[in-house]
Amino acid sequence: MRLSGCLCFLACLAVSASAVGNNELKAARDRQDLPALDHYIAEYQSAAKANPQSADAEYELALAQSYAAEVAMEMRDKRKSEAYAEAGMEPAQKATELNGNNAEYHRLHGALCGQVIPANPLMGTLKYGPCAKDEIDKAIALDNKLALAYVSRGVGNFYLPASMGGGLDIALKDFDTAISLNPRLDEAYLWKGVTLRKANHDAEARQAFEMALKLNPNRAWARQQLDKTPAK
Repeated sequence: MRLSGCLCFLACLAVSASAVGNNELKAARDRQDLPALDHYIAEYQSAAKANPQSADAEYELALAQSYAAEVAMEMRDKRKSEAYAEAGMEPAQKATELNGNNAEYHRLHGALCGQVIPANPLMGTLKYGPCAKDEIDKAIALDNKLALAYVSRGVGNFYLPASMGGGLDIALKDFDTAISLNPRLDEAYLWKGVTLRKANHDAEARQAFEMALKLNPNRAWARQQLDKTPAK
């Protein structure tokens, strides 16, 4: 009984440590701190190497790479963003191979494939577009309530031309679906704002950015997007 209780405690401790790590990782992303993200990437690389059969370790490494790719893109460094995303695809794929029933693993793999595309839209779409679509479709098939999967799909549709099946209207539907599933998901409001502004709906875009900041006041990119969106 004592052994069972001890094992249960250790398992809970491991989950708690992972949650704390992900919170710190997200905080680094929110403040656009690439040096901190590089530090976490190095830590997670060591953890994944030490635990080669751990899907969680591979996922955390891939997530750190994805966040770094986001920040690099926010800082207008497309090549650096591409490099981070490409580096993250291998651990993301390995996580799905180790546990193919985890919707979030597939969502992240698809998101990373999509993050490579903006650096070279034409060739990137041809090479990585199928991976992005297939993996996010798998995520939604496994868990159709996973709000972040619809955000990832929406971002893909934002960058994909209407002639190729994407476009702003389709992206907005994805972001609205994400919001309906999780009204506190700041990512959905942030990307809805970006999409509305591109569609020349500045007033609505500002409302979306303001909601994103209300939910996550620390997200530097949301503040930057609000500041660059005309008030009238």
